Parts: sequence; C-alpha cells; structure tokens
Amino acid sequence: MAAVGSGGSTAAAAPGAVSAGALEPGTASVGNVKHLALFLHEAVLVRYVDTLKLAVPSLIYTLQNNLQYVAISNLPAATFQVTYQLKILTTALFSVLMLNRSLSRLQWASLLLLFTGVAIVQAQQAGGGGPRPLDQNPGAGLVAVVASCLSSGFAGVYFEKILKGSSGSVWLRNLQLGLFGTALGLVGLWWAEGTAVARRGFFFGYTPAVWGVVLNQAFGGLLVAVVVKYADNILKGFATSLSILLSTVASIRLFGFHVDPLFALGAGLVIGAVYLYSLPRGAAKATASASASGPCTHQQPPGQPPPPKLSSHHGDLSTEPFLPKSVLVK
Repeated sequence: MAAVGSGGSTAAAAPGAVSAGALEPGTASVGNVKHLALFLHEAVLVRYVDTLKLAVPSLIYTLQNNLQYVAISNLPAATFQVTYQLKILTTALFSVLMLNRSLSRLQWASLLLLFTGVAIVQAQQAGGGGPRPLDQNPGAGLVAVVASCLSSGFAGVYFEKILKGSSGSVWLRNLQLGLFGTALGLVGLWWAEGTAVARRGFFFGYTPAVWGVVLNQAFGGLLVAVVVKYADNILKGFATSLSILLSTVASIRLFGFHVDPLFALGAGLVIGAVYLYSLPRGAAKATASASASGPCTHQQPPGQPPPPKLSSHHGDLSTEPFLPKSVLVK
C-alpha cells in the first residue's frame, strides 16, 4: 500500500515498512483520514502475525500495572519508590541474557550497590520502621514490587527486540500495545467488577483525585519520553533521585513516615547506584581514570576549540530503565 507523506503525497513503501509520520499527532488531515484508516487496517489486521507479537509485552505490562497498585497499597510510598528501582537491575540482566549485551564494570558495581540499598530499605521495613496502617502487608507488597520489576525488565527487553527486528515505527508499536492492553484491561475489569460496573456505570468512583492520578500517569509517560529524547542519562538519573526524595518528603508529610538512619543509608545507596549506572561509558571511564590518577591539570591550548562533549546514547533501550511502558522515542 502507499504510505502517506508529510506533504500529502504518497510514495511506494516496501512490505512491512511504516511511514515515520503516519501515526504522529497532527499528521492526518481530513483528506488523509481515509489513507490513515487503510494504513492501520493493513498494519494491524492484515499483518496480524506481526500484531500478535505485541500481545506478550502488552499482557505483561497490564499485569505489571496491577502489581504496582498491590505494592503501593502494602508499602509506604517512599519504600515503594526505592524498591521499585530494582527494575534497573532486572532490565540489565534481561538485556544481557536476551540481547547478549555487555555491561561495564562500573555498571555491574552500581547494580550490586542498588541491590544492597534495596535490601537495607527492606530490612528497615521488616524491622517495623515507624507506624503503618493495619491493612498493609509488607510481605505482599515486597512480592508484588519484585514481580513488577521482573515483568518490567522482561517486557522492556522483549519490546526492544521486536522494535529492532522489524520495520514498524514506534508509534505503530505503541498503538498495537494499546489495543492489546485496553482489551486485556477490559477483560480483567469485567471478570473482577463486571456486576458493579453494569449496575453503577464505568466511571463510578472517578473522583477528582482519581482523575488526577490518571492524568498524571499519562502526562508523566509523555514527559519521560521527552526527557529521554532531549536530555541525557545523567539528567534522568538526577530525576529518578529527585523522585525518591520527593516521595520520602511527601510520605513524611502525608502519612507520618519515619526516616531512620537505616532507611537513609539504603536510599542513599540506591540514589548513588542510579547515578553511576546512568553515566555514559565514556564518562564512566574518564571518572575512573581521574579518580585513579588524581586531579587532571591538562588545559586546552589557547585558540583551540573545546573538546566535544560526551553524548549519551539514545538507541540502547535496554539501558533506559526510566522509559515508560509504552511511550518510547525514535
């Protein structure tokens, strides 16, 4: 079929090829709606085998979303935020096993540091770190968050493998993920709350706070994608560290969460591990060399242009554990 170009003209597309802008917002004018519908019909329905490949990560992502709610219901927000950083570890391990990717020594050390920090936080939680609601079960929360991290790591690496092994655009893959995720979510809703929904309506219980959570999730996913595209790994590491600090402060303010030295130590290790893992390899080697040889006294000769800055990689999705579930960038 013909792919719709940005100027409204059409160009022949190879089998399986997807127009880069065909699914981008604002690209389908009134005159191109028919072409877009034909494109989606062929890409999603005619090539159904390609579409079915997305059923696996979509199912896992749907399961992961529900596990996160179980986890946050049974753990303090700060503890959940720290523990959930284990997704960095699981993503790295699955990328090594499934994509034969290699990690630097600094990244392996940061993963060990991350695991140690999470273990300390969980030990503090098991020791009864401060008052908690009677209906919370820390054991169930820990199992849920670990299962969520495992599913996140596997689905992310599996999705990357699909993206790199086909010519489909990221927007098309997100659409396919959304179709399966919506269908699976509706099936789960009908199974668990079908009678209540039929009696009270689909949007029963959607208070302003609930709408705020929904909009925050959607906006957060798009915002993370913007950060991944226009920022670098170090900035993402700082953003993750800041989210841990903000969650801790909010937990203290809203739920009376108690921060003791053990939790502070574990959270500090996790924040440091996230920062170290986020360093580009070139910067990591430079940091290691500088720490081994002492301060550098080399100065740029006058009149010479400054050396190029180290750029972060944007094509390696497995080392982007901060990516949202279905919002990826080109």
